[in-house]
Amino acid sequence: MEAIKFRTLTNESEIDTFLSRFESYVGVKLPYDYAQRSTFVAGFKGDEMVGGYMLVTKPEFRSLMFVPDSVRAEHDFFKNDSYDMMEINGVWMSASLKTAAEQFGIWLRLILDAFKCRKQYVLLMANQRNLNIRHVHAMTGAKDIYEGEPMLMAGEKSHSSIRVSYTTRWSLLLNVPRYWFEYKSRERRFHRRLKQRAYSRMAAKA
Repeated sequence: MEAIKFRTLTNESEIDTFLSRFESYVGVKLPYDYAQRSTFVAGFKGDEMVGGYMLVTKPEFRSLMFVPDSVRAEHDFFKNDSYDMMEINGVWMSASLKTAAEQFGIWLRLILDAFKCRKQYVLLMANQRNLNIRHVHAMTGAKDIYEGEPMLMAGEKSHSSIRVSYTTRWSLLLNVPRYWFEYKSRERRFHRRLKQRAYSRMAAKA
């Protein structure tokens, strides 16, 4: 199995490819000005881009822009200095990544890069209806800031219902074993389904 190699993207063409893949993956197009303030990290198998993520280490953060003013005024999280925060966005993985080890490799690299940014708080945002991402965020020890309809500026597009949460750099790192066990569990379920399909085909031929 060919190892995934990671690098920070600086080529405009590769960044456009990244954004296009992310849009196809989640159905949301990120604004150009937001992308300009982000660091793009992508994983490659050979010449093929197979996954990646974006790190934003300075405000304004896209996730917090969607939180209603009424929540901002009341939630204790907003008493923290925004320069103690960072945001993870643009996470996607190609369907060509079949094994738990490959998927975990991208997630682990993301965690290590986020930890090295040395920001106390890590912001996370996702489609509220995506139960898989919700489960992944829960494993980070994330605490919810807001759930519901995003507050959008004119021309902005996002999911109809979002969840904005935060965790800490240390919580991200210390929960690595939980992520690994989760991916191994997914791999076992995947192989179990393959065996069941093979058995069903054999039974149909009998």
